[in-house]
Amino acid sequence: MAVAAAQVIAQKEQQLFAHLLELGSVIVAYSGGADSAYLAWAAKQALGDGAVAITADSASLPETHRRDAEDFAREHGIRHEYIATREFDNPDYVANNPDRCFHCKDELFARLAEVARERGIGHVVYGVNVDDLGDYRPGQKAAANHQVKRPLVDAGLSKAEIRELSRRAGLVTWDRPASACLSSRIPYGTPVTIQNVRIVDRGEEAIRALGFRQFRVRFHGEVVRIEIAPGELERAMNLEMAAKFTAIFKKLGFHFVTLDLEGYRQGALNAVLHSSALHQVE
Repeated sequence: MAVAAAQVIAQKEQQLFAHLLELGSVIVAYSGGADSAYLAWAAKQALGDGAVAITADSASLPETHRRDAEDFAREHGIRHEYIATREFDNPDYVANNPDRCFHCKDELFARLAEVARERGIGHVVYGVNVDDLGDYRPGQKAAANHQVKRPLVDAGLSKAEIRELSRRAGLVTWDRPASACLSSRIPYGTPVTIQNVRIVDRGEEAIRALGFRQFRVRFHGEVVRIEIAPGELERAMNLEMAAKFTAIFKKLGFHFVTLDLEGYRQGALNAVLHSSALHQVE
């Protein structure tokens, strides 16, 4: 059974390479996360210098993502560039309604499409996978509007399969924790500003320096809510660590410092959307 499963994902990878080769030349929307890194690597394997990975130079990009993206591209000889995006100039983005991600990705894909036209590059591609299709992802609408290709979906690859193929290829990203942009740490309805995402980034860098691997800093005005992965939560729940968290976040300007007892869970802020919809039905 295991052998059969291994053969299936190997076939999917070959389908991915073949599809990329058919595209001829691509810009990869590259954040440095597990999916976009694998796609950038695969595009390099299939197309060589016909593939270029471009990262949005945005205040919403965590500093650690910037470092990881640069290191990965350098290690694998991937052409890597930055492009300035201006989503923070868009009132619809700053308002931080549930469609915020649409406005971010609309700006990114519009800018990448401009670069593709200027350079004669055939297509823009991004790292959405089949598991993402059932989640609330407004950015997928923006991708469709700009005719951005989704090679990982077309190859039928799931998140687990991408991680396994990355592991086989020796990519350091194979077990990298999922991490969205910094704006995702701000609750819907609270304006997203360059100042508050930078505060979040500084807080997450400080928690990372304490040795935690998977976590989120959620910005609630005067209150910060810290989510730590369940497997690491016990280490966070003692007076010594509480004092460290308090010192870090009081220095950043928060009046109250809280630790979420449910721990880290992906898309926690989307729970508010589901709850609201449920109340409307009731």
